[in-house]
Amino acid sequence: MADILVITGLSGAGRSATAAVLEDLDWYVVDNLPTSLVDTIVELASAPGSGIERLALVAGRQHLELMPKVARMRAEGHRVRVVYLDASTRELVKRYEASRRRHPLSTEADGLVESIEMERALLETMKGDCDLVIDTTELNTNQLKTKLLGLFDDVREHLQITVESFGFKHGLPLDADIVLDARFLPNPHWDENLRALSGLDVPVRDFVLGQPEAEIFVSKLVDLLGTIVPLYAAEGKSYLTIAVGCTGGRHRSVAIANEIAERMRASGQPVRVGHRDIGR
Repeated sequence: MADILVITGLSGAGRSATAAVLEDLDWYVVDNLPTSLVDTIVELASAPGSGIERLALVAGRQHLELMPKVARMRAEGHRVRVVYLDASTRELVKRYEASRRRHPLSTEADGLVESIEMERALLETMKGDCDLVIDTTELNTNQLKTKLLGLFDDVREHLQITVESFGFKHGLPLDADIVLDARFLPNPHWDENLRALSGLDVPVRDFVLGQPEAEIFVSKLVDLLGTIVPLYAAEGKSYLTIAVGCTGGRHRSVAIANEIAERMRASGQPVRVGHRDIGR
């Protein structure tokens, strides 16, 4: 049976860039695939002697017809993950204006913004059924590549866990499954000796984790995760993103996210760590 990755999402959100990265990771990529050919491609890829172990299908315009195909592939025993690429309307407008391409839904009556919002509304229901949502609004090509490398360079992990720090003032991560708020802890920003540092630096880490409330928070959370992570895996979930936020995403959330990841690793659970807003 094949390991199949389906890439879908908004036009202009990075499907072609994602396809290029997956090719570098030795996935067999079929880009801009008509939905009518999905069954044929999967049958050929899973045939004995095909040599294709990892198949990436990058959706064309017929996104809404994908999910019944996905259900059928899973029923046949294939491991199938669906990734949805999203981005803000403002960013998509900038990308289309820079590339001078037309949006696939654009008409003489509808402008670019209207076309983007129309596609967003059409795909909203399907988006909720996808395994992973990646917001590419703030990601350049290299940052997108780094994120994808972390997610898809190791097929042995059937539940990939990411602990990500972020700043609430920059918005919630779209791909977060569990959101935690560390703003109840004292803020190192108000200490002039710590303000220019980040949660990766020892003085800030010691300040944050030295709070009694931080120890209680992390300990109880790791205990809870030890209970629910196997349940997520048993349900067949492929990705679990635990997002830890503070005001700016530079001090408290970074230190807490690293500590959570370290304790989960100590218990034998592979975990990836990301710090979305540490450089802001």
